[in-house]
Amino acid sequence: MPSTAKSVDSYLAGLPEGPRTVLSTVRDTVLKSLPKGYQEMLNGKYIAYVVPFSRLPKTYNGQALWYVALGAHKSYYTLYMMVPYGDATELARLEEGFRKAGKKLDMGKSCIHFKKLEDLPLDVIADSVARVAMEDYVRMYESVKRK
Repeated sequence: MPSTAKSVDSYLAGLPEGPRTVLSTVRDTVLKSLPKGYQEMLNGKYIAYVVPFSRLPKTYNGQALWYVALGAHKSYYTLYMMVPYGDATELARLEEGFRKAGKKLDMGKSCIHFKKLEDLPLDVIADSVARVAMEDYVRMYESVKRK
């Protein structure tokens, strides 16, 4: 869903009711769980939770480093989870959480695809989001970047 919105709230306000409800619910889960220091921003058509430039001004692509991001597409939604993508232990924890919740994890590299809110165990997502402090995430990123 393309967007010309300038803020997360205006982006959400411009969505049809169904996608707005799904994204708002997942957004609330992320915001309640998000460790201190990360910032919410609109990055194109994605709601992104990033390491601010004031903390990490130089990244591989010149954009703020994503920690988590959320987007709506034509027939599904995507939740980008960067830490499980780069950390086998965190990925296993996420997979186990989905399994225990009786949910199917449809995951690409860093992206979890889901068609409806009920496909996503929000408590598992909240736990995963809450697990990595911003400074720890920056250290992870810098150690990978050095290699």
